[in-house]
Amino acid sequence: MLTPVTDTDGAPFWGYARQGELRVQACADCGEPRFPPRPCCPHCQSFATEWHRTEGHGRIWSYVLPHPPLLPAYAEQAPYNVIVVELADAPRVRLVGNLVAEAGARLDSVPPGRIRIGAKVQVVFTDDGLPQWVLERP
Repeated sequence: MLTPVTDTDGAPFWGYARQGELRVQACADCGEPRFPPRPCCPHCQSFATEWHRTEGHGRIWSYVLPHPPLLPAYAEQAPYNVIVVELADAPRVRLVGNLVAEAGARLDSVPPGRIRIGAKVQVVFTDDGLPQWVLERP
């Protein structure tokens, strides 16, 4: 598994994720959520930031199935998915991740035929704090 490369702006995201919380950076002045984290608000140019906890629900906005795998370490799990999730409570925020059968499952644990744009998903976390996504049950 890849280890996230953190910077000053993104470090809080990964810290909260290790605690099992999905939070996004927001402007402390205008309240606009933003991702990826960055020092300045693109809406009002404020440098004041805060981190808002999200409900961790969203929908698949887009996805790909890499062929061949882009990284050799993932060859045995190919084809695997990479999804873009639009958060329900912050619809301008889209996160990249993987759709899995359960937290920590292999990247190929969901058959490609089950992945649909618009499908509702919920965040789960690996033991190392990596956010992943599972399909919401009706």
